[in-house]
Amino acid sequence: MAGGGSAIKGSRVGAGPMGETERGDSAARVGVSYWCGSGHEVRPTFAAETVIEIPEVWDCPRCGQPAGRDRLHPPSAGRNEPYKTHLAYVKERRTEKDGDAILDEALAALRARRRG
Repeated sequence: MAGGGSAIKGSRVGAGPMGETERGDSAARVGVSYWCGSGHEVRPTFAAETVIEIPEVWDCPRCGQPAGRDRLHPPSAGRNEPYKTHLAYVKERRTEKDGDAILDEALAALRARRRG
């Protein structure tokens, strides 16, 4: 065999002449349409079982908005919170007076270490 190639050409693992009969039947599926506020349609498929609960809202992969099953009345986009820094979260929990007290305590501890 020249070039060190495989003697079996044009096939892949799992490929066979039998097709579906070899692998078994696929599960029954149902496609559900969802529409976002931008008019994009998303059509995920779900197993067609009676115990499966199909969600009312699905995220649109094109624009990230929520998509609903009613084409004429898609869900409104949620409000995006602006990015908050760590300091903004701390200021929500502590007053300026609390911050000053914590700072004074930390400075006193540092000064005590220098002397000791």
